[in-house]
Amino acid sequence: MSFMRGTASHPWHDLSPGSDAPAVLNAVIEIPRGSKVKYELDKDTGLLYVDRILYSSVVYPHNYGFIPKTLCEDADPLDVLVLMQEPVVPMCFLRVRPIGVMQMLDQGEQDDKVIAVHADDPEYKGFTDIAQLPPHRLAEIKRFFEDYKKNEHKEVVVDDIQGAEEAMRIVKEGLNMYQEHYVPKKLRVHYD
Repeated sequence: MSFMRGTASHPWHDLSPGSDAPAVLNAVIEIPRGSKVKYELDKDTGLLYVDRILYSSVVYPHNYGFIPKTLCEDADPLDVLVLMQEPVVPMCFLRVRPIGVMQMLDQGEQDDKVIAVHADDPEYKGFTDIAQLPPHRLAEIKRFFEDYKKNEHKEVVVDDIQGAEEAMRIVKEGLNMYQEHYVPKKLRVHYD
């Protein structure tokens, strides 16, 4: 983190992914559960900007954000949907446990969504795999991502939701891709 007066911290680049990564990770929330506002991290400033108001009559079913110090094929940090009891404010960070991943194509680009539980929420912290969730919860999540861009005439294709093992593979891949792209060779950490 940056501690020099007059220097701002950047949530993507300066926040650690967590001391127990990839099993338990830090996640930065951009969009609270129940919101129609699509906030997006401005990669240059580290601030949130309002990208748009959702065109469809839907709201985010869970808190949504990203995992710091990860990078994906779409040149963004790895997206994460965090299941927990309460909505939280944008730009807070919390500890999460990946339990699954929803692989999808957003306008032809790979755009995986890690599904995680808040590691410190007593109602959710015991979940370790997506298979433990009620099927209806998974159907709601999948349906949200299939529908939320329809009225913008943008194509989103959602594959089946995979379990914790695949989520861990995707998280490690994102952590390692960030290291390769942003961290000098001698300082890189490799996640196995």
